[in-house]
Amino acid sequence: MSVSLKFAILVCFASVVKAGLSLPGLFSVPNTFPNISACVSQPSFFSCENTTVITNTCCSPTPGGLVLQTQFWDTYTGLEKRGQLLPKNSWTIHGLWPDNCDGSFDQYCDLSRQFDPSPSPAILPDGTVVPSYTGPPVETFIQAFGRQDLLDYMNDFWVSQGSPNTDFWGHEFSKHATCTSTFDVACYGPDYRLHQDVIDFFDAVVRAFHQYPTFNMLAAAGITPSNATTYTLPQLQNAIKAQTGSIPFFGCTTNGTILSEIWYFSHVHGTEQFGTYKTIDSTTPSSCSATGPIRYLQRTPTSERDVRLFP
Repeated sequence: MSVSLKFAILVCFASVVKAGLSLPGLFSVPNTFPNISACVSQPSFFSCENTTVITNTCCSPTPGGLVLQTQFWDTYTGLEKRGQLLPKNSWTIHGLWPDNCDGSFDQYCDLSRQFDPSPSPAILPDGTVVPSYTGPPVETFIQAFGRQDLLDYMNDFWVSQGSPNTDFWGHEFSKHATCTSTFDVACYGPDYRLHQDVIDFFDAVVRAFHQYPTFNMLAAAGITPSNATTYTLPQLQNAIKAQTGSIPFFGCTTNGTILSEIWYFSHVHGTEQFGTYKTIDSTTPSSCSATGPIRYLQRTPTSERDVRLFP
């Protein structure tokens, strides 16, 4: 490239910046955040702790203000031959769930934003049938926004067992994010771009996941995967409480003996996308044995790959 051409490009770029414009796909990617400027003048509180009625549900998750950041400990994916591997030395993302403040929850709240190829449940408690999604996979939504960085991270840490990752992501958005008021399409205003809310949700899930590095917190307390050593539920609970101040939900399979899940319960100050998470004790009793040994199994070596938890 000639010096004169480089200079012309720099002059053009400087003019665009001065004018407050952008060059999509060349120097920037589209923003995905909602228009919540009206929230600046609203009362400030943690979700589920407000003393007055929330008038603008774009400002705080309503009624699903009990937010759960959930993670899996799987030992294999079943799709290793397709390159779908687990991140070494890290748990994986399950989702970000908006339970109601009383512990109940809703699901598939907006069927116009249903991107789940295999809805579960397929029929809601009120008899509503959740249709299977047959359109383009949600990974194409991410690519359309130029967010290869987000897609790469999700493929590293938001890993499904027994199904393609993109199907799992579509399930989590459709079942949970559509029941979170701060991701409502109306919150994005007249400039809403199709699937903007989906990308915003995925970003929020990754931000929340970063707050709870489960593998590292347990390992720092001497609790690491082993096919020989066992642990007790109080050991697991105390290790996490020492770092977060609260006791999460620990989930176990095989009659409460095999560790498989963790759920971090929080109240959120502000929106689920950008707010501060205040971790609270789990409102759901653990499914792990309260007295017996618990196994935190090593993964199949061929099911893992090296990744960086923090870019």
